[in-house]
Amino acid sequence: MQTLRQISRARMRRVIVKVHIARARGGGGVRAFSEHVRYIQRDGVERDGSGGKLYGPEGDDIDGRAFAERSGNDRHQFRLTVSAEDGAELGDLKTSARALMAAMERDLGTPLDWVAVDHHNTGHSHTHIVIRGKDARGKDLVIARNYLTKGIRGRAKQIVTGLLGPRRDLEIAAAQQHEATQDRFTSLDRELEKQAVANWIEVAPAHRSGDRFRRSLQLQRLRHLESLHFATETSRGVWQLKEGWQTALKAMGRRGDIVRTLSAGLEPGETARGVRFFEERPSDAKPITGVVLSQGPDDELRGTRFLLIEDLEGTRWHVPAGGVEPGGLPPRGAIVEVAPSQPAPRASDKVIAQIAGQTGGYYSDALHAEAEPTASHNYREAHKRRLEALRRAGFVTRRKDGVWEIGEDYLDKATQYETRQGGRTKLKVRSWMTLDAQTKAHAETWLDGRIAEAANPYRRFAKAQLARLSFLRDRGLLRADEGQLSDETRKRLREEELRRAGAFEAERSGRSQVTLSKGEQFEGKFEKTVDLASGRRALIGSETTFALVPWRPEMERHRGRSLIIEQKAKNLSWSFPSGRGRGLSR
Repeated sequence: MQTLRQISRARMRRVIVKVHIARARGGGGVRAFSEHVRYIQRDGVERDGSGGKLYGPEGDDIDGRAFAERSGNDRHQFRLTVSAEDGAELGDLKTSARALMAAMERDLGTPLDWVAVDHHNTGHSHTHIVIRGKDARGKDLVIARNYLTKGIRGRAKQIVTGLLGPRRDLEIAAAQQHEATQDRFTSLDRELEKQAVANWIEVAPAHRSGDRFRRSLQLQRLRHLESLHFATETSRGVWQLKEGWQTALKAMGRRGDIVRTLSAGLEPGETARGVRFFEERPSDAKPITGVVLSQGPDDELRGTRFLLIEDLEGTRWHVPAGGVEPGGLPPRGAIVEVAPSQPAPRASDKVIAQIAGQTGGYYSDALHAEAEPTASHNYREAHKRRLEALRRAGFVTRRKDGVWEIGEDYLDKATQYETRQGGRTKLKVRSWMTLDAQTKAHAETWLDGRIAEAANPYRRFAKAQLARLSFLRDRGLLRADEGQLSDETRKRLREEELRRAGAFEAERSGRSQVTLSKGEQFEGKFEKTVDLASGRRALIGSETTFALVPWRPEMERHRGRSLIIEQKAKNLSWSFPSGRGRGLSR
């Protein structure tokens, strides 16, 4: 019997392993650890459509909260997805996952604290594994890059091959035959890429049976590439490949994965065909406004999401939402505006770079005040918040005395940060309330600004326009000869909605509502968000009182923490209580 070492690479079972190191950058990072564990257990990932169950080295029903609590002080977390090509033949994936983790423990010389979930909601069943960033001694777990990129995959291939046996000739041939007509980058394409010279390739006649089969596969693949307009046969056996054909194939593969993911998140009978991709639009394209149909994982390892949006003409769009804070994603039915956004330094970055240029590469509140005496405290605090965000991402350094070290390449780093945060899209939530709810809301709604517009061809929107118009007239809020609400009526509706929301929370919790006047402060815990027609509000509460204040996306990373809210002349600022947190003002 052959040992695993004696089995040729071609006969080893194929396994894809993806690895991501998620780092804790402040409270938001630790919270993201917990959210990721909850997310991979979401509904619809099991074969019967139910939620996934966490398992570990021994138990089949692990407490995710206990794992998250143990991870509370970890600096990082390792996230793996393991997908065997022949995963369907493995049956229960727990056996192979546990074998892989046991092999990793032997290789690394330490027990690992890990949990896993099996997903069966895509074309290939796969396993998500989350490993704590601490070893058995409580020290930071460090894994060599080469082991992460190659070693884990090698172990996984050995384990699956040991469980299923080596690939037989018929299996290898069938897999290669299948690849010949795939709309993605395959191992056959890697062969063609190696053989090609300046995108020209000649498929020579073959005489041995093995070579003839290989030649047949390559010709089948080239003909399929020709059908995709990526290749042209210029003479018998001589082909020219289109410039960038590899990149285009990889993009097609990713698109196919996205469409399958989209289909899994739609209602029965709906299809993801015809979905357009927002990032493929030109940078000068106009924004689109539409309804959120669903959301899903864009990159499950990194925890980034996408939105499926139907615009006001009925076109469906896949929109990356990588820069949205956890908890800040708009729900199904929300109204959003999406615009292209080229990553670029912000105005605050240019101010920081200018001050650093005058001070030998340093920035601080005092240096800013000296360079710009008329700058307000809040204005300077906004620049410190920007630097803190870049520090958490590893782009800048802050000394113990609070002075920031700013390099000459700061603006380039700020651009890199923007690229990482949000890609090419800028997302604004125009209404957290669905169209149906807006039609009968006794409040100022997003629809109120559009009831006077010409009839929209999009049936769902046109129906909502008419329903809202009818509601406003029936309630005496809009006369028959009026096309839009007066400013006075809008203001009254906003105030009444806020009063109702406050009264509801007061009755529910038995606490008193606090309304802040200019210069007043309130300290409490960020408990939850409340979605109103006028916008999303953050509920800040103490044992006996609470306040409803305008919500901002950056507040999400501090949910559950104590904040100090202060009413300014035109807006609201928030900060951490002294002695706790980072002392950042918002």
